[in-house]
Amino acid sequence: MKTLGSFINKKTLRKSAVIDQQSVFYVFQIVIKEEYGRQGLENVLPMSLKDRKVFISAGSSFWENEILLKRKQIVAKINKELGGDEIIDIVITV
Repeated sequence: MKTLGSFINKKTLRKSAVIDQQSVFYVFQIVIKEEYGRQGLENVLPMSLKDRKVFISAGSSFWENEILLKRKQIVAKINKELGGDEIIDIVITV
């Protein structure tokens, strides 16, 4: 006779929740505000979410460079807040 534990160990758990664009944008703005304050919120705007990438618009070349330099840290903070590896990159659009 098999034990209940033998069935449970073989069962894999899957993530059933899908993170929507609005949730990602909300967390993105929280992270930007923590990093750069009000000025960051005014100059770095999320535009769309596609293929686990956040497409943003930057107010100037200064903000583009700043985000490019820190994008790995920003992505890591977003993923930490979302509780998984939901975002893989930040892409700056023109």
